[in-house]
Amino acid sequence: MKSKIIDYLPIRIRQKIENKIGQDYMKLEEIRLRNSSPIILKFNDKEIITEINIEQRDIKETLQYICENSIYAYQNEINHGYITIKGGHRVGITGNCVIENNKVINISYIYSLNFRISKEIIGSADEIIPYIIKSDSKIYSTLIISPPGAGKTTILRDLVRQLSNGINTLNFHGKNVGVVDERGEIGAMHRGIPQNNLGIRTDILDNVPKSVGMEMLIRSMSPEIIVADEIGNQDDVNSINYANTCGIKGIFTAHGDSIEDLYSRQYLNKLIDSNAFELLIFLDKFKKGRIKEIYYLDKKEKDSSKKYKQ
Repeated sequence: MKSKIIDYLPIRIRQKIENKIGQDYMKLEEIRLRNSSPIILKFNDKEIITEINIEQRDIKETLQYICENSIYAYQNEINHGYITIKGGHRVGITGNCVIENNKVINISYIYSLNFRISKEIIGSADEIIPYIIKSDSKIYSTLIISPPGAGKTTILRDLVRQLSNGINTLNFHGKNVGVVDERGEIGAMHRGIPQNNLGIRTDILDNVPKSVGMEMLIRSMSPEIIVADEIGNQDDVNSINYANTCGIKGIFTAHGDSIEDLYSRQYLNKLIDSNAFELLIFLDKFKKGRIKEIYYLDKKEKDSSKKYKQ
């Protein structure tokens, strides 16, 4: 992983950065490059502000490596503010946005690049899986809630893999899973190939709005389970309810910290009231990837605060 990321950096600083990372490359989370500023390395337990100052030419050289010397070919991704590179790592981009018809059509005078290191953790969903699976090899429609950085996308990725492949120890047969990967964080597609293992029965739509992608998958791929990350607007509500009426189970994530926080958000509250979810799983913000609370939602019970809590 380390050498692949290093190879995207300017030649003049590669060795220096590699020396700074040292033996901690497995803990590395971000490499931030800002014009006229020092490179900052973020690890899961520390931050290093290096003495290596970035110049505009370094930003341009790095972007050329990221885009394989064809920036035009990556223009659509640039317009969305990030590029997914081989290995599933994502490079965030900021700069001067060029707007046309209320849409970003280019980012010029690029100011900063943020390498976010992708970490696929096989088995990270092991704690959650038994709560999601029913005894008849079906699943509960589930919403996973957590603050940013608590591991929900990592868990979601591993959930997809296990539900797609099947789980012999739980007598669970693999299902056709449709993934709407709007921001490329679940499958991390690179040239049409997912960089993360999402299982043998998984179909992925990349770089498409969740609401559009869900309906495309339902109409064309007959998913038994549909998956999307970070839902929360009216279009998502409509598409999830549509999937629900088609008998398709869903696993989704949303930002939040408590059940009160969840119900205070208009669109998520609508989904709960429409019985789109059977199970709510809250992750612990202090223990990355661990469960804090679980609520099984009884459709007959209207007062959500009284629903079963694990």
